[in-house]
Amino acid sequence: MEVILKEDVTNLGSRGDVVKVAEGYGRNFLLPRKLAMQATEANKVVIDQMKNAAARRSASEKAVAEALVTKLEPIVLIFTRKSGESGQLFGSVTSVDVAAELGVKGFEVDRRKIQLAEPLKALGNYDVAIKLHREVTAHVKVKVLGEAVEEASAPITATEIAAVE
Repeated sequence: MEVILKEDVTNLGSRGDVVKVAEGYGRNFLLPRKLAMQATEANKVVIDQMKNAAARRSASEKAVAEALVTKLEPIVLIFTRKSGESGQLFGSVTSVDVAAELGVKGFEVDRRKIQLAEPLKALGNYDVAIKLHREVTAHVKVKVLGEAVEEASAPITATEIAAVE
């Protein structure tokens, strides 16, 4: 049975491909889940139109992403977190934190596009990749600083109280 894939299917093909599959796999899995349609001449024409529309949409999304890269590249995000003496953070800086900080600066970026292998758990400077499009990736600099730890102060003296008033 020949089918035209409407979505990317692992180990089979990508959207728009015409593939030959077993009858049962096509009828019982691909067609009911709307992952494919039967390969008729009319459907092939429809798929060609869908491919052209997707290519145009992808090109415009890529242009928007490239414009956004030029705006994101100079940005430096600064996070202040409590840390231990060795520079380990008590918490961490995650992709959610990076997306929120970018939102404060006026850039709406989905947290799933921020590529952090694991949360940042130490003080320092990092380069975080943001995948805006299949072919376009921006890099934002992230600085994680330690919060100033207040020392346990001695009881306030009368002269210090007078100085404040």
